[in-house]
Amino acid sequence: MIDYYRDFFERHQWLEDGLSWTVVQPLNEEITVDDLLRRLNGGRAPEQRVMEYPREEAAEEGRPVLLVSEGEGIWGFLELTCGFGLSDRVLTALSTESRVWMVTWHFNGGYTILYAAGGEIRARMRDFIFTEHVFEEGDPSVLAGFRAMLNGLGPEDYRGKRSAAFAFIEAATGMDLESGWPDVEDAPVVILNNPAA
Repeated sequence: MIDYYRDFFERHQWLEDGLSWTVVQPLNEEITVDDLLRRLNGGRAPEQRVMEYPREEAAEEGRPVLLVSEGEGIWGFLELTCGFGLSDRVLTALSTESRVWMVTWHFNGGYTILYAAGGEIRARMRDFIFTEHVFEEGDPSVLAGFRAMLNGLGPEDYRGKRSAAFAFIEAATGMDLESGWPDVEDAPVVILNNPAA
């Protein structure tokens, strides 16, 4: 799976500068994508529209722009603008009656992977790309599989470490990131108003 995401980032090198990928598995069948989008947007319904070229137009928006992907009982949200992850407040709201995985990084670094459930953040690893500076909090068993993936990679294999984060989330949730998806055209997007998202 790591090799799949290596190829993915080779194809979409611009995402190595900044992205946020959040996967939500609602545990309650009555939770809809609209419920999740309201949680992402601080309790308000976000703006939804179609963008002809989401990758380019998102950069001009000045607010978080999301592509939304649906799996079997699971939702993925890819933020296209700057790679700053969701706030802890938004993550805990999302994780109420859900499991939430997020990986994020941006032009200043911020390499973070985390897991939230039951309205709280259960595990977080920061700066995972720099082995000597990794900082972890929460339950260490949650990210043990990811830690094992990192240990199998060279210290300067940065693309491999980014790829491992996506592979780990896919293994945990079953949600993959389709290879051509970030370059989709004429796509529906969600634009968040919430500056903390």
